[in-house]
Amino acid sequence: MTNERFARLKLLLGDEGLEKLQNATVMVVGLGGVGSSCAEALARGGVGTLILLDRDTIEPSNINRQAIAFVSTVGRVKAEVMAGMVADINPDCTVHAKQVYLNRDNLASEFAQFPRPDYVIDCIDVVTSKIEIAQWCAENRVHLLSSMGGGNKLDPSYLSFAKIHKTKLCPLAKAIRQVCIRRRIRGLEVLYSSEVPVNIANKGSGTKAETLGTMSYMPPIMGQMLAGKVIRRLVGLEETPLAPRIGNPADENQPPTES
Repeated sequence: MTNERFARLKLLLGDEGLEKLQNATVMVVGLGGVGSSCAEALARGGVGTLILLDRDTIEPSNINRQAIAFVSTVGRVKAEVMAGMVADINPDCTVHAKQVYLNRDNLASEFAQFPRPDYVIDCIDVVTSKIEIAQWCAENRVHLLSSMGGGNKLDPSYLSFAKIHKTKLCPLAKAIRQVCIRRRIRGLEVLYSSEVPVNIANKGSGTKAETLGTMSYMPPIMGQMLAGKVIRRLVGLEETPLAPRIGNPADENQPPTES
């Protein structure tokens, strides 16, 4: 069954490529629309060890975009549902799954509970937590890809990978970029959209549920792109850039002037 499960991958990657993936450890932080599709693709792609972290349970509003969200899974812990999906896809994958909210006080101790990852994929949307992940990866020289915002965006053709200081027209990227400058975090690579966000009318009280619309296809496409980038790098099909680092502003070009 194992040979059949990865037969189509073997045609492209060969035994050596599959072995590299089997020996790889990837951490996915955040299992929403982006992270759940990312983790699914990594599991189907033959990654041998996955670390899956998320703080939430599944809500009805998640069903339009999250790979783990169904009527039957509403109310369940996202990390547990994702772990079950991975086991159903590839029983040979070692999965470490935990429901946890990461912040400055607990992130290092939480990450220390798991094997050191070859790659961290940040798929959460909380600025403070994203910065702590970037800080940890920079201090420990762990490779990181960070997803920026897909909310209020319609066209996936605007998605691209870039260093954070070269992003534009992404409110989340702008906020992250500003904090990275203050903390001297250099080399953060992100997936972001340069599409002008849709202006949501009648924003009500301004809560996330009232201001951030999400298309069914945008977060999953982002998750697949992140997984694909990491898989290609793990097998050596693409060069892996340096991990984030703590450095001086001279290490990078000046950030763009527009928002």
